[in-house]
Amino acid sequence: MDLTPTEEQSLLVETVRRFVREEILPLELDLDPDADELHPDDHERLVVKTRSMGLYGMGIPPEYGGPEIDLVTRTLLAIEMSQHRAGLYAPCYGVFGGAGLAQLFEATEDQKERYLYPTLRGEKRGFFGLTEPSGGSDPARAIRTKAVRSGDDWIINGGKIFISGADRADYGLVFARTEPDKGRNGVTCFIVDTDAPGFRVNRVVHTLRSANYATELSFEDMSVPHANVLGEVNKGFAIANDRLTRQRIPYAAGCIGVAIKAHELALGYVPQRETFGAPLSTRQAVQWMLVDNEIDIRNARWLTLEAAHRADRGEPFRKEAAMAKLVASEAGSKVVDRCIQMFGGYGVTKDFPFERWYREMRIRRIGEGPSEVQRHIIARELLGASLR
Repeated sequence: MDLTPTEEQSLLVETVRRFVREEILPLELDLDPDADELHPDDHERLVVKTRSMGLYGMGIPPEYGGPEIDLVTRTLLAIEMSQHRAGLYAPCYGVFGGAGLAQLFEATEDQKERYLYPTLRGEKRGFFGLTEPSGGSDPARAIRTKAVRSGDDWIINGGKIFISGADRADYGLVFARTEPDKGRNGVTCFIVDTDAPGFRVNRVVHTLRSANYATELSFEDMSVPHANVLGEVNKGFAIANDRLTRQRIPYAAGCIGVAIKAHELALGYVPQRETFGAPLSTRQAVQWMLVDNEIDIRNARWLTLEAAHRADRGEPFRKEAAMAKLVASEAGSKVVDRCIQMFGGYGVTKDFPFERWYREMRIRRIGEGPSEVQRHIIARELLGASLR
């Protein structure tokens, strides 16, 4: 396996790197340190640029208007797009577009007309509603939200927690139990409209994230037409599971990008900062922190690219995606922590991006499946049925 970037990949990486350096970083100088959106005029201007670059809508299949870019290349670009203050949860502030809720590419034509195409045109926003108060690490068994068939409709009752963007969404994918005591074989995915009677955003859940907070949702006798079932009844968990597995690769890439940028800032700082008459870079303790950063970044990068490479070749990659997410999120946390230590008091001020990265990186070890779940997935793949 050779993961050395091709000439085309290297050109695309340099193009995105220059875009971040020349377009994103200067804008951040005038933004609130916790901002996750650009001024609309700046956003529109930069979207025009990314479209002209042929890089708008990465992750959207070519038949739906997206660029034809493989997952390895998208992973390399995702690493570059996250190398700025808001890069973990708002890489390049969304000006490169995205696939949104990729499950909708498997929707019926009627569902695509009502939800997918308006989303791709930027006319609608969606949310992904899986996690519940009863637990998020084992969603197949923790789902208590129920959907009961009533004629041509389904009546949904229950609630969700830690759902990103539901307070600003027009619709969402909601997973509900349609068959009691069947675990993952009794869950169905519904497309729900946020203006439907019975749907309510109870509150915004304030977390360590700087912006784009999570929400708590409730469904009280919410009626959803059978035509809004995504996929097959009782087969919804497969839709969620596929999304979670694939999402772990770009999720890991974002962690790597932030770690690279933090490491870069530290490498530029320690030769200039003097303590006791000598630069910090001459101190063995600091040198070892830099060495550990380099090793952690390279390990995470290799594992993430390997997972993307296997996915591109159509090979099983569940174990590799879990390894990438586990290692990248934990390594990214350690790298940012070391960099704060090297910057000392400045490292915890809002003059630098470290404190935001530190807060948000902590969430990455929980989001998209906590580290313990990733280890369970890897062990299960290694041991097979004996651990099921």
